[in-house]
Amino acid sequence: MLFDSYTARSLSLRNRIVMAPMTRSRAVESNTANALMAEYYAQRASAGLIITEGVSPSPNGLGYARIPGLFNAEQVKGWRLVTQAVHAKGGKIVVQLMHTGRVSHIANLPAGAEVVGPTSTTLPGEMWTDGQGMQPHSPARAMTAQNIATTVGEYAKAATLAIEAGFDGIELHAANGYLIEQFLNANANPRTDEYGGSIKGRNRFALEVARAACAAIGAQKVGIRLSPYGVFNSTGPYADVDAQYLELAGELSALGLLYLHVLDHSAMGAPVVPAAIKSQLRAAFQGPYILAGGFDRASAERALCANEADLIAFGRPLLANPDLVERMQANAALNALDMDTFYTPGSKGYTDYPTL
Repeated sequence: MLFDSYTARSLSLRNRIVMAPMTRSRAVESNTANALMAEYYAQRASAGLIITEGVSPSPNGLGYARIPGLFNAEQVKGWRLVTQAVHAKGGKIVVQLMHTGRVSHIANLPAGAEVVGPTSTTLPGEMWTDGQGMQPHSPARAMTAQNIATTVGEYAKAATLAIEAGFDGIELHAANGYLIEQFLNANANPRTDEYGGSIKGRNRFALEVARAACAAIGAQKVGIRLSPYGVFNSTGPYADVDAQYLELAGELSALGLLYLHVLDHSAMGAPVVPAAIKSQLRAAFQGPYILAGGFDRASAERALCANEADLIAFGRPLLANPDLVERMQANAALNALDMDTFYTPGSKGYTDYPTL
């Protein structure tokens, strides 16, 4: 089944293999995609669907060094290089819209931007800055209702620009402790206004963003990624997490989204997402369902044959093996990962992994 074609809403995919979104930090000039990035994604176009690295819809969301944005004409032009290269190889590609929120350092942001989030509590820990090395996260400013409305509008505008840049759709990053999950997660969201304090309150921002993106480009071009048991960036499980995410999945299903993408990061040390909640989320979301997290060919085939998912996302295997699809078909050995070059500038550890 893994190598069978699949139709996700209006998207015809050559196989059921998805390239998971992975930060690569190669947008060295003005947070803009470039020819090197186009080469990287085109190398991996044999995957049924590519989901790009996280791309900020706002200057305020560029929290990491050298991550790309999608909020101006220059960035649209850069991303067009990528989409044209992927489409020339017969691939399909969606852009993941990721606002880092309080997972940020002011040194990584352009002039005039600020660190914002649902709360003013500074995220514990440090992050890399090119000019100052490792630094504690910068203090965030708690978003007002007007700030929230503005940010929702930024997501909608970025969705429109994504279609202008030639993407086949977008994915809203509501996982890994970035802005949308900062509102979703009870450990990160202490608000008592309409954007916190209850399941409906915590879900509100995610749903407002999803509805705005759907209004901008159509629901069948909008996917979303969730990680209900993730622990990145001070999130983590809480008492009513299952009930909240099931309600959220039902609301997202009613919108008719392109897909629901559920991440289980237990292979990297996070708590296991229980099989029961994965199954319940699949039932609650009436549409294409992607599972991600530690899959190889055998486990992916088992999940598809058991109808646990429609598509399976692979991250690091596709990072190190641009021809992963062909290698899995041939049962060939995989390249070793070069972890030292995951986030460094240049082609080393990016476009120079060998093919069969």
